Amino acid sequence: MEVINTIGRRKTAIARIYLNEGSGKITVNKKDYKEYFVTATLQYVIRQPLEIIKSSEKYDINVNLTGGGVTGQAEALRLAISRALCIIDIENRPPLKAKGLLKRDPRMVERKKPGQPKARKKFQFSKR
Repeated sequence: MEVINTIGRRKTAIARIYLNEGSGKITVNKKDYKEYFVTATLQYVIRQPLEIIKSSEKYDINVNLTGGGVTGQAEALRLAISRALCIIDIENRPPLKAKGLLKRDPRMVERKKPGQPKARKKFQFSKR
């Protein structure tokens, strides 16, 4: 099996992964994923696609993460892993799609507009 390269995004976080056969080791920015993502919730989010298709010990995943916060990075990584598993075997697609793991979350921060202090906030209006 050759190395599979996919990308996942969430807000401003970008996860580039390289997935190949191995022993289930996940490396994020040259650290173990449990060291990079300290909370158990985020560790679960990352393992979620692998546990759904019952292949958590089959693949080694090397990840480059940039931008965003830890939650956005974890969800970007989850999307990238889900996409890679669909490339490996098209039979993995229906269970992942049913759980909503193949959907890219489009919510981004709204831009600041000129003449306003923030995106939607307005300066105080004075009638007189």
